[in-house]
Amino acid sequence: MSLTPLETGLPPLEEASEVAELGSARAIEGRSPLWLALARLRTDRMAFLAAGAIILMALLAIFAPLISAATGHDPLNPNLLTGTNSFGQPLGPGQGGYILGTDNVGRDILVRIAYGARISLLVGVLSTVIASVAGTIIGVIAGYYGGWIDAVLARLMDTVLSFPYVLLAIVLASVYGPSLSLTIGVIAFFSWAAIGRIVRGQTLSLREKEYVEAARSLGAGNLRIMFVEILPNLVAPVIVLGTLLVPTAIVFEATLDYLGVGVGPPTPTWGNMLADAQGSGFQDWWFWIFPSLTLLITTLGFNLLGDSVRDALDPRTERIFAMRRKSGRGGADGADQEAEERLLGEAQPG
Repeated sequence: MSLTPLETGLPPLEEASEVAELGSARAIEGRSPLWLALARLRTDRMAFLAAGAIILMALLAIFAPLISAATGHDPLNPNLLTGTNSFGQPLGPGQGGYILGTDNVGRDILVRIAYGARISLLVGVLSTVIASVAGTIIGVIAGYYGGWIDAVLARLMDTVLSFPYVLLAIVLASVYGPSLSLTIGVIAFFSWAAIGRIVRGQTLSLREKEYVEAARSLGAGNLRIMFVEILPNLVAPVIVLGTLLVPTAIVFEATLDYLGVGVGPPTPTWGNMLADAQGSGFQDWWFWIFPSLTLLITTLGFNLLGDSVRDALDPRTERIFAMRRKSGRGGADGADQEAEERLLGEAQPG
């Protein structure tokens, strides 16, 4: 039986407001942070566009052999007979059945880009996973134990971050030769320290929390506290850092290939294709424009997705997502953009 406004002792408007707040509280009751983050992502159009670009590149990499079979063009072997004109010059986009044209030895640009996506995505994802696991473990150990252990590991991270990675890659390539495993190892080695630094700082804060003290008072060991009590609270920042490290690793791999110390030719990679395009200029513009656009779309997609995931996992941005849902748009402009900046400023601690 419902109560009238006189029986509750509240004015009608205040009673309605209080009922709405209670209903909102019940609506989110029992929902995990992951569920709330996914709900916020569903209202973010930029996240969908970024994910779409990443999925497109992943499909391009997965179906690279099918693309090669459908076109009848090999990604490795030169094809001067049908891949160049009578003057020995490469074919432009759309000529001779080559959608994106050919390079200076008649190889199909589209097929080589598809196979290059395999290398770039493999290097980016695998090196990021290795770096995330290593950086998280070392960061948790450094932040939890503190003292001389923290000092040694923190200085190790600083050393890795300050080391000239290109110089190390050149030295290793000259000794062992360029290879895919060497590229992944070098990128992972120089990426874990960035994650370790962030995880260490978060662990220094989390180890003083009440639930950690309660677990310690109940006799929980250090390993249990680190990997059962603290580590689950670090998953969100590690995921965000991982999505932002993947594009960095992809650019790193392309840079090493361009310099000739990464995956060596004739293996098709975006960096090797850009190296082959040196000197082509505007006459053979498709040499460099299509690999560059592919690299740009991939890295931009991962960066935008990382930004969206970061916003979705941060509870302080809930009011911004609520405002976007109310306006019925995935983004904001003009006055809405100013309102978002104001809300973010209010959400910052201190």
